Amino acid sequence: MSDVDLRDFPSLFSLKGKVAVVTGGSRGLGLHAASALLQAGASKVFITSRKAKACEEAVAALNALPNKAPGAIAISVPADSAKVAGIEHLVREVSKHTDRVDILLANAGATWGAAFDNHPDDAFGKVMDLNVRSVFNTVKLFAPLLQKCASIEDPSRVIVTASVAGLGIGTLGKQGTYGYSASKAAVIHLARNLAIELGPRHITVNSIAPGFFPSKMSNGLLELSGGATKFAAENPLGRLGRPEDIAGIIVYLTSRAGSYVNGEVVALDGGSRWNRGQLHVEPKL
Repeated sequence: MSDVDLRDFPSLFSLKGKVAVVTGGSRGLGLHAASALLQAGASKVFITSRKAKACEEAVAALNALPNKAPGAIAISVPADSAKVAGIEHLVREVSKHTDRVDILLANAGATWGAAFDNHPDDAFGKVMDLNVRSVFNTVKLFAPLLQKCASIEDPSRVIVTASVAGLGIGTLGKQGTYGYSASKAAVIHLARNLAIELGPRHITVNSIAPGFFPSKMSNGLLELSGGATKFAAENPLGRLGRPEDIAGIIVYLTSRAGSYVNGEVVALDGGSRWNRGQLHVEPKL
């Protein structure tokens, strides 16, 4: 192979035949990511969240997509990822359909906004548990399935959904998201450690750090902080995040194009975190 050759370039971003699991996949960025995985060629995409109805609705929408490969399917597996028993249930249910997982998107998460002086301890703990502890347990329990068909040439992929709030300063003041910001910084560092731990097992681990993407989770905070129009105007690119922004980075990191990326965090905020004095850099999900 010469220095200018690229092996099979047309398949560089293909996910043909891949099996994926998306936690928190029933809405928002998780649903956008699942849609991208299916349309890039994945054969099975498992959607999980705590609410069964939300999972079923998401799967129905995904299975109606016109661009899926023949036979490709989204499968609903309701589970509470906040609890080890819920993750164990998820692994068992996924194992009924497949003996391997090639892609794991750890996207389930929560936030809580309250002033510093009366920020509830139980809310802080709940956010840390779901956004950090459950990510660790999800990756740990799925590791055997991720290893099953992984190789040097084609490693399995784990992507952790973090936030730009974990790279800088999140929302302060009356709706301060102190636990959320701390949890996202923690999970970014956790992902780096897992990247080194699991690399020898042919599993890459990377994080994405979205800024504001209009969604059920972020819309309330957007309005409290001045509205989507205000945030779009303050962004260097003049807009908020769009579904295709998530789709592109997910396909890149999970395809052959991203197979040598490991232990990294990719910010998806249009550069807004570099704005001087910018404090409101929440996501997402």
